Amino acid sequence: MRGDVVRGRLAAGESVLMPGVWDPLSALLAQRSGFSTVFLSGYCLSAAALGVPDVGLLTQTEVADAARRTCAAVPDTAVIVDGDTGYGGVTNAARTVALWEQAGAAGVFIEDQVAPKRCGHMAGKEVVDSEDWLAKLRAALGERDHLHVTARTDARAPLGLDEAIDRGRAARDLGVDAVFVEAPESVAELEAIAAALDGVTLVANMVETGKTPLLTPAELAELGFRLIVSPLSLLFAATAAMAEAGRTLAEEGSLRAHLDRLVAFDEFTDLVGLGGWHDLADRYQG
Repeated sequence: MRGDVVRGRLAAGESVLMPGVWDPLSALLAQRSGFSTVFLSGYCLSAAALGVPDVGLLTQTEVADAARRTCAAVPDTAVIVDGDTGYGGVTNAARTVALWEQAGAAGVFIEDQVAPKRCGHMAGKEVVDSEDWLAKLRAALGERDHLHVTARTDARAPLGLDEAIDRGRAARDLGVDAVFVEAPESVAELEAIAAALDGVTLVANMVETGKTPLLTPAELAELGFRLIVSPLSLLFAATAAMAEAGRTLAEEGSLRAHLDRLVAFDEFTDLVGLGGWHDLADRYQG
């Protein structure tokens, strides 16, 4: 079970760095880069699938479908899938867990924002009562088979760091696999979170130009954080590269003078497994 793979790596004392992905191609590229765990990001999926910001517009079934296709493309990679608020109440959170497991996901993040939620590094967030969130987490833990469950609290911005830590403690005491206090704004706040939340895996979210200082996995491990998400790195890099290529194509009419910016045709078809499909056809066509 993929969730057990993640637990095993963390139990062995490893730090697990997860790049954000949004579809089979981005997951294949992450896998080829050497990652054995990735994060299917709601922010990335909102942008790539719908062309909209991460403000709670994705539906549960849209994310489940993306998870199914992504997990199928990288069967040897653990895919942790953003579960936002669980898409409703307790029963919705339970169904989210079932859909994620059916899709082949390794884990889920469930947060305490008021719906419709928004990206954790945006202004104006609100959170539900702690007990409402904890009820969803109890449902996730009670209904899962193998899924790695991360409890994410966004209380730092609207209610303060102390409340966020209190919520993290309550989630830890339920037995979640990991606790994620979103968007601390300094190394001192990261240190305070780690000091207050012992006995559980801690998640750090490294968003380029976001609210939290950018630290390396080694630096975060020294502070006590070993499950690390880099959710937007690939999306932001891909966006910059496509924008530059688009401008050049519009200005020059061709990229023939800039082939060094592109992956080669044969390299790309190798990435998406063309040889395997040819072998399959040959096997049955004789």
